Amino acid sequence: MKYLFFILPFLAGITITTQAGVNSQLRFAVNNQWVAAFISFLVGTVLLGAFVLATRQNIPSAATLRNIELYKYAGGLLGAFFVTVIIFSVPKIGSANVFALVIAGQLFIALLYDHLGLFGFRQSGISWVKIAGVFLMIAGAYLINKK
Repeated sequence: MKYLFFILPFLAGITITTQAGVNSQLRFAVNNQWVAAFISFLVGTVLLGAFVLATRQNIPSAATLRNIELYKYAGGLLGAFFVTVIIFSVPKIGSANVFALVIAGQLFIALLYDHLGLFGFRQSGISWVKIAGVFLMIAGAYLINKK
């Protein structure tokens, strides 16, 4: 079971890169990055809705939903931004270039969030080794993007 926590993120990386290619092709099919992103989220929403209904998941009450802090709903907004940026960027600079930059950005902000313990992340201080790792990833992103 412990290995699942290492395998699943690796598989998520595979799926997100595959999603970028599929969504990029959808963009060309519908000739609009915004419509492609909308269709992508619509399909995901319909499938998740069907799963929630089929598995009889507990659905929070309207009162519970109203009492949730507004920022906690930003995940959908952030996801829509991410998917739209990927749809826009992949055809211009390629998948490897895009995801090298995505990973560099993720590691940079992950260090900060972990250091501060934001958004429920386990607090973990920033060390020179971690900073060096992020700089090496950014250098890798630069090398991958270098012509």
